[in-house]
Amino acid sequence: MTEQDDLAGLLATGEHAAFHGKPAAAVGALERAVVVAQSQGRSAEVAAAAWLLGVALGAGGRYGGALTVLSPLVDSGSAEGAPPERRLFAALAASTIASVHRQLGRHAVARESDLAALGLADGAPEAVFDAQLGLASDAVGLDEPDEAASRLAEAAALLPERGDEWWRQRVRLGWAQAEVALLGGGADEAAVRARTAVDRAEQARAPRHVAKGLLIQGLAEVSAGEDDAPTTLRRAATLAESLGTLPLVWPSRALLGALVADSDPAESDRSLAAARTAVRAVADDLPPVVRAEWLARPDVAALLGG
Repeated sequence: MTEQDDLAGLLATGEHAAFHGKPAAAVGALERAVVVAQSQGRSAEVAAAAWLLGVALGAGGRYGGALTVLSPLVDSGSAEGAPPERRLFAALAASTIASVHRQLGRHAVARESDLAALGLADGAPEAVFDAQLGLASDAVGLDEPDEAASRLAEAAALLPERGDEWWRQRVRLGWAQAEVALLGGGADEAAVRARTAVDRAEQARAPRHVAKGLLIQGLAEVSAGEDDAPTTLRRAATLAESLGTLPLVWPSRALLGALVADSDPAESDRSLAAARTAVRAVADDLPPVVRAEWLARPDVAALLGG
């Protein structure tokens, strides 16, 4: 096997694990891919491997590591005269950085990164989509329904006509549509959007995306007062735990624990304990200032103080 074949294999292995398996399984292959690509002077492959590595680290809740890997990509692509492929991966990296901040509850910071991503995208459809969808989610977090709806429409307009293309973008669009519906009080619509996203993720054999869809579906079912909510959240938590995706473990376990507190105190205690463990694990990988902010976040502080 040649080094080039090995690099291609490492990238393929890492990408598959990041989107279709356990994110932690992608890390080693992608770290090696970065080294091999650097040794060959293949700047585009370096950027691709580093972006995928940031995605995998973030998906596993290793936010500090993700920011460390992704930030240089943004800086490199923002430099004057940066080639198009470097700007493309800089845009994707900026959107991924925004996702990290959003999951930490730092929506205003996330918006800055998503706006940077939009500026770096240079019209590349997938990069523009990620930035616009991120800006929609930022607006949800900042309680700006009109802005959220506008950005969501901008993202949706970029989808190819063929329904079998862009599975990841279509799944993520469903999440955002559910979030916007919830922001407007449309719990039933949100549940439908989330279920559709879960179905698409299952068809794509993307378990991490299934788990997040189930979490959002569970939130919508709670808001709608549906009896199925605990079952949905239990599925989300169990799948997230099997994948090691801490950002999905802690909210699904925390919400499930609160939801069954009266009907099943033992399960509630177990779920809340698992949520606390996940929250602390996320904190362990954060820079000190961000860590303090994360632990002081009202819902996180309430969980840890319970």
